[in-house]
Amino acid sequence: METRVDMQWIEACKIEDAIENGGVCLKLQDEQVALFYFTRRNEWYATQNECPHKHQMILSRGMLGSLGETPKVACPFHKKTFALDTGECLSGDECAIKTYPVKVENGRVYIAMTY
Repeated sequence: METRVDMQWIEACKIEDAIENGGVCLKLQDEQVALFYFTRRNEWYATQNECPHKHQMILSRGMLGSLGETPKVACPFHKKTFALDTGECLSGDECAIKTYPVKVENGRVYIAMTY
């Protein structure tokens, strides 16, 4: 049986509203989403805002960095690190975070939400 997932691009913010090399929290549909602008890589990422370790809505306040070529965010409270592109936990734990596609067009940032 094939499952169909519909995707909708939702405007998140203007480029100038984002924090360089940091994150902001947005509420899109019924989800808290962390949007990151990694200026050193000139890349945008979006993930769930909830840290799966203690279920706190704090990932948007995490520190950005890299593990080799993998862009990552570190939870500001628990220091668990997650790959921004895949959501994989890089700290050796089984938990992972949800990621969302991001695109930038005409000075605006869009995040793809599924329903």
